Parts: sequence; C-alpha cells; structure tokens
Amino acid sequence: MSELDIQIPTTFDPFADANAENSGAGTKEYVHIRIQQRNGRKSLTTVQGLKKEFSYNKILKDLKKDFCCNGTVVQDPELGQVIQLQGDQRKNVSTFLVQAGIVKKENIKIHGF
Repeated sequence: MSELDIQIPTTFDPFADANAENSGAGTKEYVHIRIQQRNGRKSLTTVQGLKKEFSYNKILKDLKKDFCCNGTVVQDPELGQVIQLQGDQRKNVSTFLVQAGIVKKENIKIHGF
C-alpha cells in the first residue's frame, strides 16, 4: 500500500491566460455603440470606449450637426465619459467614426436589437 499512485486533482483555471496582465487576449480597445429603448418609439444611442485624448465635446458637436439630432456627454463612474444621442444612430455613428479616422472598423462593436 505504500506504492500507490494517488492522483490528487488540482484546480485548473481555463481563463488564467486571459486574466494575465501581459497576455495579448483582451487588449483590443473596443468602442461600444448601444441602443437603449425609451418610451414607445423613442430610443437613445450611447457611444463608449473612445480614447481619452479625444475631445468628446467636439466629436459630439460634429455628430449632432451631421445627424440632425440632440445629444450630450455623460460622466459615468464605471465607464468614464459616454456620448448619448437621440434616436437610433448606430450605423451613422460607426461610419462617422471610421471616416473621421477616430477608430478602425474592426474595433467597433454595435449592440442592440
């Protein structure tokens, strides 16, 4: 009984590589464009994840002028600054950000319906 091969199960974390600080996974900075439903047909488009060196107010001013809608920049404690626009402007915002050279197309995630 002294020569038994006892295998003790060890804990295995399949996401250990993704949680590591120096790993390449998850280092892409995505810009998230979401839609939130309000009352009835009213909706709200939010843009988050833009780099901090950009002037959010100037981007908002151009978005409002191009799409003929109102909007604001909201300070969120977890997400940082978030741009909010009236209406469903998801496709318009994504094409604007790519054409202006602010974000590459592969770094944009569009959420909603």
